[in-house]
Amino acid sequence: MSDRSAPDPVSTVRRIEALLDRVGGDRDDVLRVEGEAGLSYASGVPPEDVEALLRGDRIPTGTGADGDNPVEARHRRVVERILFLRATRLRRRPDGRRRVCTLAEIAAGAGTSAQWLDKMIKTGKAPNLDHADGIARFFGEQIDFLVAPPAEALDRVLQYIHSDLLERAVEQQDAEVRRFRTAGPAVDARCEPGLVGSAARCLAEVPEETAKPIVDLIESIARRARADRARETREGGDTAGTAAAD
Repeated sequence: MSDRSAPDPVSTVRRIEALLDRVGGDRDDVLRVEGEAGLSYASGVPPEDVEALLRGDRIPTGTGADGDNPVEARHRRVVERILFLRATRLRRRPDGRRRVCTLAEIAAGAGTSAQWLDKMIKTGKAPNLDHADGIARFFGEQIDFLVAPPAEALDRVLQYIHSDLLERAVEQQDAEVRRFRTAGPAVDARCEPGLVGSAARCLAEVPEETAKPIVDLIESIARRARADRARETREGGDTAGTAAAD
C-alpha cells in the first residue's frame, strides 16, 4: 500500500462501528473473525492474528525483522496463503459434500504442473508472479491476497466492509431525502435534510475525531431547521383556522 497511509485495522473498525450505529447491523456478525466469509477467511490471516490486529497489537510481517530473511519470509507468506486457500476454498462434490482441490486442478488453473506445485509447497519457495496470479485467480482471489502483509490484508477486507456500509448509509439518506421532498411541510420529524448525509459522505475518510464535531454541528442545524418549519406549519394552520372562523 505504498500509495496510501499505513494500514490501520483498528481505525477502520471504528469507522465501521460508526456506520453500523447509523444504518443498523450486528457488529459481531459484520466483524466475525472465523467461519466462511469471516475476516480470517476473507483476508487469509489466521484467526489468532486477526484478533490480535483488531486489539491493536503488532503482527510481525517477516520482512527482515528479528534477523529474518525478507525474501524467504515473503516466499513463505505466499506459500502459506496458497495452502490457506486450498484448505478453505473447497469444491462441492456431486453428493453435496465438499473436498479440497487436487494439486493437479490447481496447477492446471495456474498453467503449471502438479509436480512443480508439490515441490513449491515442500520447499516453501513461492511461484513467479504469473503462476501466483494464476493460483489466486483459480480460487477467485487477486494476487494481493497472496502477498499482502497481515495488517494490510485485514485492512483491505475491512475497507470493503466499510465501503459497503457507506453505500447503505448513502442509500438510506437518499431515501430520506426523497421522502423529505415528497412529504411537503408536514415532513416527519425523523427525516433528515440531504445536507447531513452529504456531509457524512464527504467526511467519510476524515479521522473520526475531526469529522464528528462537524457532522454533529450540521445535524444540530438540521434539527433547528425542522423545528422552525414545524412551528411555521403550526402558525400557518392557526392563521388559517382564525380566518375561517372570521
